[in-house]
Amino acid sequence: MEWQISSGLVEYEVAVNAMVSRVEKIVQGSEREMVWLLEHPPVYTAGTSANSSDLLIDNLFPVIKTTRGGKYSYHGPGQRVVYVMLDLKRRNRCDIRAYVRDLGVWIVNTLAEFAIDSYFSSENIGVWVQNDMHSEKIAAFGIRLRRWVTYHGVAINISTDLTHYSGIVPCGILGSGVTSLRALGKEVTFEQFDSVLKKSSTKFLHKSIRTSTLPALYTLVLIRTPER
Repeated sequence: MEWQISSGLVEYEVAVNAMVSRVEKIVQGSEREMVWLLEHPPVYTAGTSANSSDLLIDNLFPVIKTTRGGKYSYHGPGQRVVYVMLDLKRRNRCDIRAYVRDLGVWIVNTLAEFAIDSYFSSENIGVWVQNDMHSEKIAAFGIRLRRWVTYHGVAINISTDLTHYSGIVPCGILGSGVTSLRALGKEVTFEQFDSVLKKSSTKFLHKSIRTSTLPALYTLVLIRTPER
């Protein structure tokens, strides 16, 4: 397993192209699996099930159509993006829903190390924090598969400017807010977060996934490419 951390801002399309190239090599067996930690400049991305009505302001930031599952999402400075490229077939973990669930548990466990009480929702896919009488999303998910190799992943708001979400309905969920570690009173650097994320990854990366019974709405956050 290779861990890669990119400094500075990586353009979204550059990152996607790099992922596609790496995934193809993993499929062929010529490269190792990888977890890639990075940060993007401000951008709205439209997943495969995005609705045009969820784009509220079309000239605030660039809007890029993407191959990941899901609807509209935001990436930008202060957000830790975690792209996970795992060969589920080689790991005998060919259960997409369980993979997403365990990805969520990994993030929940990481946030717990910063004294943040969060939970993974299988109804509104993502990691959420209960704030007063409502829930706010702190981590968004979007997954794609290529011959059982995963790519894309999860984006966690560390010190993100939350006003940047004003141009979209995040993940197509009306009436729910977004939050960040900073908004919750936690001043955490990327270096601190990355260190805890890696330490808490052991169970996620080596777990044998059980058969899942999670609902079919996972089609909102992931898409699988056909076998060839």
